[in-house]
Amino acid sequence: MKPESAGPEESGVGLGLQIVPTMSAADVIGIVTAAEDLGYDYCMIADEGLMHDVYALLATAAQATSSIRLGAVTNPYTRHPAVTAAAVASVDELSGGRAFLTLVAGGSMVLSPLGITRDHPVDRLDEAISILSGLWSGETIDFQGNHFRMSGARLSTAPRDIPLWVAARGPRMLRLAGRRADAVVLMARSDLGDALAIVNTAGSPARVYLDRLAYTARMIEESRELYAWALVDTPARTLANLGADVALVNEARDALAAGRPEAIAELIDDEMIAAYQIAGTPHQCTTQLRAVVAEHSLDAFFVNITGGSCEDNTRILSDVYEMVRDR
Repeated sequence: MKPESAGPEESGVGLGLQIVPTMSAADVIGIVTAAEDLGYDYCMIADEGLMHDVYALLATAAQATSSIRLGAVTNPYTRHPAVTAAAVASVDELSGGRAFLTLVAGGSMVLSPLGITRDHPVDRLDEAISILSGLWSGETIDFQGNHFRMSGARLSTAPRDIPLWVAARGPRMLRLAGRRADAVVLMARSDLGDALAIVNTAGSPARVYLDRLAYTARMIEESRELYAWALVDTPARTLANLGADVALVNEARDALAAGRPEAIAELIDDEMIAAYQIAGTPHQCTTQLRAVVAEHSLDAFFVNITGGSCEDNTRILSDVYEMVRDR
């Protein structure tokens, strides 16, 4: 399913946000409702293991909104795909058919605290997609895979037509997204072209770009402090496009292990930030964002919300809306 823009006559690109729920549950819901009021089309909430439960947040958001599409970003390790299928189907029913799902491989920062090994991520995602699609069809499912098995499984809800997206970075995952997903979600600005070239060898899903954006001096400094997260579990192709060497990657891992991602901030220059995300003055960000959308024929742009108050994030959402939609 291709992402649909609420204002194609204005920009031709759908507009969304991803929330990493580090803030209070009340602030998460406030941000979602503010996004809908501004005219955003999509909201994804990340399933970050030990943060607020993603489905409790989505169910509450479903009752507080009427038009914005609501999605979870989850993995096939911390939740069985059949459990995920039931949870997303419930959100879809509560929201009147507005749910979608984004699958990720599962990063070490989520899995390691739970003692979960990230083994065979592509195969696990492939099996998860089969299970999700089968259960949402309304049929009774028997499934025998290498990682998941089900016998006589059937959802109690009616059949659901739920778009399934995949966030991908490595080549095998990108090809899986091209072959089986309704949309592929990508990060790392300098890697977009190479990533999409791999996707295109397998299929032509819709193209979604997720970026944190940095258009004030404070946001650029925050990007330096958060840069370590961009280097974890990142494939060699992307690291090369970012200009990151082995020494920097190792320092980033050490900083994160010590709980001090800001420790490598002084090593991150403006060129490195610009390789990863859109950054500069508001006018420069507007120009860059529209150029990226046009160059890569993007179907949707998502801004990444990783912290801060509801008020601060509403201001960011308003600014990004103007960058994408206003002419």
